[in-house]
Amino acid sequence: PVSAQSVSAPSLHEQRDQMYTALAREADLIERQNGLLKKVVKVVQPSVVHIQANKTSRGKNNALTKVEEAGAGVIVKYGERFYVVTNRHVIMDARNRNIRVQLEDGRFFNPVEVRTDPDSDIAVMLLEENNLAAARLGDSDRVEIGDFVVAVGSPFGLSHSVSYGIISARGRRDLELGSEGVRFQDFMQTDAAINPGNSGGPLLNLRGEVIGINTAIASNSGGNDGIGFSIPANMVSKVVQDLLRFGRVRRGFVGVTLDARFSPEKARAIGLNSVFGARISQIAPNSPAFDSELQKGDIILHFNGERIVNDSHLVSEVSQTEIGRTVPVTVFRNGSRQT
Repeated sequence: PVSAQSVSAPSLHEQRDQMYTALAREADLIERQNGLLKKVVKVVQPSVVHIQANKTSRGKNNALTKVEEAGAGVIVKYGERFYVVTNRHVIMDARNRNIRVQLEDGRFFNPVEVRTDPDSDIAVMLLEENNLAAARLGDSDRVEIGDFVVAVGSPFGLSHSVSYGIISARGRRDLELGSEGVRFQDFMQTDAAINPGNSGGPLLNLRGEVIGINTAIASNSGGNDGIGFSIPANMVSKVVQDLLRFGRVRRGFVGVTLDARFSPEKARAIGLNSVFGARISQIAPNSPAFDSELQKGDIILHFNGERIVNDSHLVSEVSQTEIGRTVPVTVFRNGSRQT
């Protein structure tokens, strides 16, 4: 038997060796997970572009001033041609020859055609180049709060910067964005760092798929405060395809005027114990609403299976619905729910 006195305590050097060994084991686990992020960035970076737009705007005393706008974009492929999707506000008021699209490998191009949609702040630019790497678009309807995401862009002109975070919320609307505003809003919120210059860059899931186009930050300082907003990829895809096919975005309509004064207090007064829904104040003649026997005073609770939060939510859902499609609408009428 060995006596207690004969067992010596590990030396300081041995203790630190043991600590480094334990850290290495823990780090191996983290590094294996981090390897996935590295692969996401590696596969997507060739598809992300830096955009510089030189514009002329009118300042004080109606004087013309030159403005340089920087942003990001992502290469996508429709049919056999390559396009760059970005935010309209990045390239707005700039001529094609004054828009420079720079790839990761240093090549740069001027778009040969630009189409934009002010109501969603989406723009698509055609490039006359075939040797390009296109990103894959994911299904943004499958994105859930808490999903890990990666944002790539050009904050403060630093191209191909990468940040990491989660989806913090979905369905953000009624945001005040820019001087012209954005009419159709259905933003995803993320805490992945988004700064000026990230506009137009992609928001990615861990499969390397584009699930959104980064558009705005909510900040008191003008920099990242942990609240960024991204247009869902499914909305982007519809807008881009309409722009390419028709030159404009074709949006569905129901044919109702909504009551902007509808409130939780008014809802409770008529027996509806909820704070969501949109109240109809007027029906347009010969409209889908008229043909479907919707009535003035109906409160639309669900549209095509989606619970309606408020007026702007309903407008957004209708605008993204395929024209001519029949959808179920649940309303609150005379104290009961009807479809």
